[in-house]
Amino acid sequence: MASGRALRHPQAVTVSSDISDISNISNMPNGASRRSAAPVALRMLGLALAAAFAFPGAYLIYRNFAAGADPAALLVSGRTAGPLWRSLQLAVAVSVASLLLGTGLAWLTSRTDLPLLRLWRILMPLPLVFPTFVGAAAFIRTLNPGGLLNDLLAGVGVERTPELRGFSGAWLVLTLMTYPYVYLPVAARLRQLPGALEESARVLGDTAVKVFGRICLPQTASAMGAGTLLVFLYTLSDFGAVQLMRYDTLTRAIATNQLADPPVALALGLILLVLAAAVVAGERGFSRRLPDAAAGHSRQPVIYRLGRWRAAATGFVVLTAAAAVGAPLVALGDWAARGLARSATGGRALTVDFSKVYEATVNTVGVSVAAALVSTAAVLPIALLVGRYRSRAGSFSHALVISTFALPGILIALSIRFWTLRSDLAFELFNDTMALLIFAYMVRFGSLAMGVTLVAVRGVPRRLHDSAQILGAGRLRRFAAVDLPMMAPGLLAGAGLVLLSVMKELPISLFVSPLGFSTLATRIFSSFEDAFIAEAGIMAVVLVALSFVLTWFLVIRRDHLL
Repeated sequence: MASGRALRHPQAVTVSSDISDISNISNMPNGASRRSAAPVALRMLGLALAAAFAFPGAYLIYRNFAAGADPAALLVSGRTAGPLWRSLQLAVAVSVASLLLGTGLAWLTSRTDLPLLRLWRILMPLPLVFPTFVGAAAFIRTLNPGGLLNDLLAGVGVERTPELRGFSGAWLVLTLMTYPYVYLPVAARLRQLPGALEESARVLGDTAVKVFGRICLPQTASAMGAGTLLVFLYTLSDFGAVQLMRYDTLTRAIATNQLADPPVALALGLILLVLAAAVVAGERGFSRRLPDAAAGHSRQPVIYRLGRWRAAATGFVVLTAAAAVGAPLVALGDWAARGLARSATGGRALTVDFSKVYEATVNTVGVSVAAALVSTAAVLPIALLVGRYRSRAGSFSHALVISTFALPGILIALSIRFWTLRSDLAFELFNDTMALLIFAYMVRFGSLAMGVTLVAVRGVPRRLHDSAQILGAGRLRRFAAVDLPMMAPGLLAGAGLVLLSVMKELPISLFVSPLGFSTLATRIFSSFEDAFIAEAGIMAVVLVALSFVLTWFLVIRRDHLL
């Protein structure tokens, strides 16, 4: 009867452990847990999905041969060495900073008595709602000489603030915009950890720091690695921030040569893809050495008192929220307010067509939700192959999916356009359709859902499957009754990451959208291009508000209920 209750209410299972589990977790190799052969249908589905994700890379390889590009020669040339080195410098610096910042914030908001916890849990993921080109423009408007901060500091005798450009500017913007990729999975994992291990260690006299190092760190290492990998790949593929900060990276070189020298642009794109594949392979080798995470879901995680560090921790969180959320919002609000004020006092009239803004808002919500659901569903079979069956086909598919995240959106958009225009069947079936746009979003952002989904799959206790199988439940019934309820928080978090990223995606929305279909991101970009800064500020505020509402209902509110 106990097994039957576990099948019907898998989240009600209580995880009990003693202190001996600590050594078991620390010493058990990743491959030592039981593994079973993956179903043939699941392996075939995973490989088929991997082939879809690999399409942009296949296009790059084909076009490099067809266009006569020479990536090997370009790799050792001076025109490539500089952007490649700068890309690596920036990616490493942003990844390390995001790992430290995201993990620290996750610990403070999940495991301590920090004041106003609910507020910080709402604010910490919000930097994801800002497109990088909007965030960079907002930081330039706020922090650079002549900006809002300069005006504020002038009242206390500081006449000029340092200019935010180059490496330092790109590093600051990308760190503040991407740390939620680490924060979200680490915070989710910290709230799921069984509290018995930590309580036992505290009873034996371990300090909070020792408990974190011996128990929490090994259990959250996979989530930290997955999030940091996404930050690294995102930094490699970013164009908006590095463009505005005047920092020459591979993506900027690709954009510069896209029309002037297409073979060079294609060769640079292939170099970027190979670099991403090497990074993913390295991460996979590192993750195999990590101990398996203890399965379970803690309804009451252990809470640590900050004591004398309470004021410092609160100041750290407030400063992060002010820089990552407050500064961009202030800049956007300033743009919008100045435009409205000029229009009201007889200055240049605003050119915002609110009916088109409403249409773009509806389009943004619809396509983002659809892409989030499709992307999460697409990576779930691969996550099952990797996390549950440890299948080689799953590992190969996982590497392909993650590698595509380093490809700039413009290359994915152009590859899909090339396919539809050169193939008669594809042109008839997919040209100027929403299906093609959602597919492009899935390829671009499916990797965002992969890390969180994989953590969710690994968090399902094996014994629940054993109990369900003993009771006669088939694979589909076990999946519906055991897996989905326990994986739901992780799946929703992954879908939320995709949704927020799709809402601010620009190149794919510009090149792959059906005729007459516009999103808020494309309208904001067009307003910036036409120097309609006030209009761009108004629409950016709408995008941020919309993103916050969706994040609240799909990620934050759901997370608080669990």
